[in-house]
Amino acid sequence: MKILSRLIAAILFVCFFFFALRNTQEVTLHFFLGYERTDPLVLVLLSFFVVGAVLGVLAMAPMVLRHRREAGRYKKALAQVQKAQEELAQAQAQPPQPDSIITAQHIL
Repeated sequence: MKILSRLIAAILFVCFFFFALRNTQEVTLHFFLGYERTDPLVLVLLSFFVVGAVLGVLAMAPMVLRHRREAGRYKKALAQVQKAQEELAQAQAQPPQPDSIITAQHIL
């Protein structure tokens, strides 16, 4: 499976590399207030991809952190339940103690 995933990654890399070689023409981006920037198409696409990936990760961060906190709470609760079960099992494993012990002093 590891070889297959590396083979797929290598094929994708080669495809993207040749895509980059074929798209080297200049593109002009027009920003606000008359600002313009001219760059190769590949760099523009790569920069927008990186910005989109970063924004996606930032958008998911609160949800991921909330799930991690919940998982931590559940782990603590599970540890408490397991500890209670162990104590109960240990208590059940001990032989029952008699209610009262009659000694020779009590008979006389």
